[in-house]
Amino acid sequence: MAKILMAAAGVFAAAVVVSGQAPSVASATAPVDRFITVNGLRLHYLDWGGTGRPLILVHGLDRHAHTFDHVAPHFRSRFRVIAVDMRGHGESAWDPEARYTVEDYVRDMEGVVDQLQLRDIVIWGNSTGGRVAQVYAGLHPERVSHVISEDVGPERPRQIADNYQRRVTEEQAGWASEAEVAAQVRKANPGMPEVNVATYVRYGTTRRADGRLVWRRDPNIAKGFVVTDLWAAVSRITAPALYIIGGRSNIVPAETQEKLRATLPRVHIVTIPDTGHYPSEDKPAEVLTLIDSFLASR
Repeated sequence: MAKILMAAAGVFAAAVVVSGQAPSVASATAPVDRFITVNGLRLHYLDWGGTGRPLILVHGLDRHAHTFDHVAPHFRSRFRVIAVDMRGHGESAWDPEARYTVEDYVRDMEGVVDQLQLRDIVIWGNSTGGRVAQVYAGLHPERVSHVISEDVGPERPRQIADNYQRRVTEEQAGWASEAEVAAQVRKANPGMPEVNVATYVRYGTTRRADGRLVWRRDPNIAKGFVVTDLWAAVSRITAPALYIIGGRSNIVPAETQEKLRATLPRVHIVTIPDTGHYPSEDKPAEVLTLIDSFLASR
């Protein structure tokens, strides 16, 4: 942790029902489930309450708004915290036309921000949610104060796209029990704490008519997981931008990091050692300290 904090210091000058609750780094408080209709789809989000600037949390593919349960309460004393289920995920509606590109998710984010009349936004996304955060910040610089992208850059190469599509096909067989799902999650995410494994499985699965457990997602999201180049939008980001890189991940290679440094005037790139694609799950305390320092800067 000391090494990470030193690195951070060198980088910065600084429709409603009560949801279930997961343990948090901060004192746990249950969020409220809310629903909003955007672009013809009923989208779900978790409203953690709080005061101050809006902090919008955007999960990655196959995930859900509860991905952030362990970190969201940490920010409630300083921000109004909102975690969104992207279309086709969690409790949000599936798109009947299978529109699941990054641009589609960004259009939904635009609708959410407009309807909730949010300004001076901090937007934090992990994995595909990080792509959404980057593009939204580039398209709407006047509305974004800080952008955080967790282990993802502006491009998605062919290999990553093809691997994901194969996995979605394989997982259609489902699992017999939550224990089987959890075992697969642990294998894919060896550093994930058990509480986060449990949250992922609890809110991320549903039981099919044949009794098998499957991910609570539209299988057609794979149709939108295509080769992607978002540099045109990302290059327009003017807000401070933090890229958190997993030390064991290869999603954001060195050449992409160098291009980000050359492209964005206020970019900060920090690698968290011994973490995978979701550093905030593997080492939440370290990541929260890093983000607190980043958000203190302007």
